[in-house]
Amino acid sequence: MGTYLDHAASTPMRAEAIEAMTPFLDHMYANPSGSHRFAREARKALDEARDLVAATLGCKPGEVVFTSGGTEGDNHAILGAVRRLGGVAVCPAAEHHAVLHCVEHVHGVVVRVNSVGTVDLDDLQRVLEEATEEQPITVVSVMAVNNEVGSITPMRDVARIVRKYAPNAILHTDAVQAACWVDLREITPLVDALSLSAHKFGGPKGVGVMVIKTGKNLEPLIFGGGQERDRRSGTHNVSGIIATAKALEVTDKTRAEETERVTKLRDRLVDEIRAQVDGVLETVPREHRVPGVAHLCFSGLENEALLFLLDQADVYASAASACASGAMEPSHVLEAMGIERSWSNGALRLSLGHTTTEAEIDHAVSAIVSAVNQLRR
Repeated sequence: MGTYLDHAASTPMRAEAIEAMTPFLDHMYANPSGSHRFAREARKALDEARDLVAATLGCKPGEVVFTSGGTEGDNHAILGAVRRLGGVAVCPAAEHHAVLHCVEHVHGVVVRVNSVGTVDLDDLQRVLEEATEEQPITVVSVMAVNNEVGSITPMRDVARIVRKYAPNAILHTDAVQAACWVDLREITPLVDALSLSAHKFGGPKGVGVMVIKTGKNLEPLIFGGGQERDRRSGTHNVSGIIATAKALEVTDKTRAEETERVTKLRDRLVDEIRAQVDGVLETVPREHRVPGVAHLCFSGLENEALLFLLDQADVYASAASACASGAMEPSHVLEAMGIERSWSNGALRLSLGHTTTEAEIDHAVSAIVSAVNQLRR
């Protein structure tokens, strides 16, 4: 099928997840909210999946809420906090649009980011210090790993500042891009709410996980039958939830070896491109980003033309977030980082995952070098 280097947009489902969910698509199809034995079997599987997710994230099972994905979780954290508590929402300028547009919708405050795309801690502290009793900060949302350039946020420093200067605020993190590369047990204890999306770590699309810590009351976005302890109504997607739990478990167990393997592949990909092509900017230093993302900017190019040629060569990559790929506007992330337009116009995100092979890296290097040379000619 060619060379797939768009894992940050969506990963192939893991075989273990497909196997785990198949019975619940076939003969174990009961609604877990029912009272008969068939329904109780579905409820048992659902509860076991919740326990597994909680163990992998380092939280209590009762703090796990199953959602439709990362966007819903991000919306729930921000809108749920502001609708319940009032006050002001805060996020950095390089957040995923699921967070950024929410904060803008409730007329919140957007803080600066630094040159690697993570929150400017001094500006965050300034905004929190300047909050008033009439307009307190009620929710701060900071992503754990940037979805576009892969930079890793120092969440411990973020939590320290938020707890000191806005102790009553809900601290939320969009950890959608973190699950493959970061032990979430190190992040979950630092925050009040966390969002994940299953298809970013080998699970199915349309399923997500949200952690809402005990005692942190958020206004529900969806009302109805009272599922998920009245926090998220709607009939459970049992097969999807089972697959999500299995995919998360496998991701957690294989993270160390996958991190080592993918780091070597990513470094070879970038090093060989830079050795054969001039005018290449590695957007974020490697020590500041996760192994699965190689973000490059090519001077004098338009990424739309570059992506077209790569697609013709059966190399599948992206210029930015998949949610924005249809609109060839300047990346808000690169703009917030201060990357000049002459570089950002030629941005290319190459994201690797659990199925990436050495042969794919070789093919991608050849295709990218050829496409860049053709466009520059």
